[in-house]
Amino acid sequence: MKLFTIFGNPVEHSISPKMHNLALRGLNLDGCYIRTKLEDGEKIISKFNSMRLDGANVTVPHKEYAYKLCDELDSFANKIGAVNTLVKRGNKVYGYNTDAPGFFKSIEEFGKISYALILGAGGTAKAIATILKENGIKTTILNRSQNRLDYFIKNGFDAQSHCNFKPKKYDLVINTTSAGLSNNELPLQSLKLSELFKDAKFAYDVIYNKETPFLSLAKKQNLICKDGADMLLYQGVLAFNLFFNNKLNEQEITKHMKKAFKL
Repeated sequence: MKLFTIFGNPVEHSISPKMHNLALRGLNLDGCYIRTKLEDGEKIISKFNSMRLDGANVTVPHKEYAYKLCDELDSFANKIGAVNTLVKRGNKVYGYNTDAPGFFKSIEEFGKISYALILGAGGTAKAIATILKENGIKTTILNRSQNRLDYFIKNGFDAQSHCNFKPKKYDLVINTTSAGLSNNELPLQSLKLSELFKDAKFAYDVIYNKETPFLSLAKKQNLICKDGADMLLYQGVLAFNLFFNNKLNEQEITKHMKKAFKL
């Protein structure tokens, strides 16, 4: 039997086990997917090996630790410095990033987007910013502090901290922070966020299955809103296929994984 997990902290809220176990059963594959709370990201690969895992997903706050510690990287993960999928092949642990294509597929229904603002500067923000840039969308990153913005500045993004933020008009505002996950916090001061929403068309929160204060405020200003459920679904489909060497039908995986959001 193959064994998979999701590493994160917190991880109790994750529905990845439901998604992956439904796909395993639906496709008659011999495997099991569990949650693993990991407090020390420096131990992610040693924990992966000691658990004798075949694959794993990585969520906050460990995506950058996974990037630094796995043996081999795919080109996109290497570019952005963040890994959300680990796969064991032989004696090596390979790192991938499926967040970026998962996110981009999830915003296709929005249509034309020219300017985007990302709140937060972690691994998920790096993935989303890079895929947006590669698709011709001008992207600004806004983070509480300056000390996590080096990657974005080096790669030609407009990257600002809260204290020196000079807002523009953005079609899409994306929250990649954990604000609202287990509290009622906003990722940005309410007044400033309201001003941004006045000129925006779309709001997106990577937190899923919950109307966060961020999305609640956006809806009050009549923006078209999405949570991170579709991103989670699509990145999960891609990760699941990587666990099985990309030999599976993605439409079949999607069909089974979608059931997790109705349970």
